[in-house]
Amino acid sequence: MSSFLISFIASALLTLLIIKLSRLHRSVLDNDMSGVQKVHVRAVPRIGGAGIFVAVVVTAAIAMLRTPDIGKGILLILICSSIAFAGGVIEDFTKSVSPARRLLLTMVAAVLGYYLLDARIERIDWIDSVWSLNYAWIALPLTVLAVAGIANAINIIDGFNGLATVVSICMLLSLGYVALQVNDTFILVAAMIVAGAAAGFLVWNYPAGLIFLGDGGAYFLGFMLGELSVLLVMRNPEVSTWYAVLLLIYPVFETLFSAYRRLFLRGQSPGTPDGIHLHSLIFRRVVLWAVGRRDARALNLRNAMTSPYLWLLSLMAVIPATLFWRHTWVLMSLCMLFIASYVWLYARIVRFRSPRWMIVRRKKNQKRPKR
Repeated sequence: MSSFLISFIASALLTLLIIKLSRLHRSVLDNDMSGVQKVHVRAVPRIGGAGIFVAVVVTAAIAMLRTPDIGKGILLILICSSIAFAGGVIEDFTKSVSPARRLLLTMVAAVLGYYLLDARIERIDWIDSVWSLNYAWIALPLTVLAVAGIANAINIIDGFNGLATVVSICMLLSLGYVALQVNDTFILVAAMIVAGAAAGFLVWNYPAGLIFLGDGGAYFLGFMLGELSVLLVMRNPEVSTWYAVLLLIYPVFETLFSAYRRLFLRGQSPGTPDGIHLHSLIFRRVVLWAVGRRDARALNLRNAMTSPYLWLLSLMAVIPATLFWRHTWVLMSLCMLFIASYVWLYARIVRFRSPRWMIVRRKKNQKRPKR
């Protein structure tokens, strides 16, 4: 708990400092409001990930002084994550690093983790058996694709204030809880440090959106989630591999579903940005009924109201994964249930048939926002 608090305080202070200093450097501001996925109305600093990363480094240094063995492991995972973070944060500053290059850097970071940390997928659990993946030519590409894919998935859901951050915090807390159950102190401390840093950033990001996570922050959080999930499951055979699948299923399935939708339904490149992710549809077709649609204050309120819908969706997977972390057949069944629920919900909203329980209507005596 002390690691969480130290990281939280450091991140909150560093993020506030970044907000203040960013006014002097327009290059770090997200001032492009014309993109299909843009929902903000003023220039906002997009390097919140820098505060998270530095806070984790500071807290890790303190942890290293207190417990050298744990600190060494955290140092190694930070060395690996710095490559994924670098690609994202350079993009935040220069807007010149393509998605393919960022993904490639994240894959390089995963390869480094494979050799330095033994973060490798070497088994897949089934109901009454285990598939062993003892060959490097299978384990290495599978691990790299999984970790890089998770990092990219967190970046994809980072569309609204607090969305990716709260989802990541919940997943990290789950990893910490399960690590505690199996006495894996390294995973516990690392997860708490990253969760604390993300929570410190959240103070300034939600609901007002004073700063954005940026690609650097999204890739860093995603990479840490991927690496810690692989390490927890592979270091502790009693934890089912399907725990990690269910834990991360919301951002991962959002990414896979988006790629399928773009490639097979719309005939576009899977990397083409669009405005019909589930979170975008909720913003445009569900929250719209609760808040006015034009002025800046109403738009920011709609932004903040969108994220809780997706937090709840993610918790539909995170909570059961945390409760049933050792029961493979239950986790597999819940994965199928989540996928079915996601597709059903997406189909309803995209056809303008949003479930009534999702619609929060404005009170009659509440004044409409000025246009």
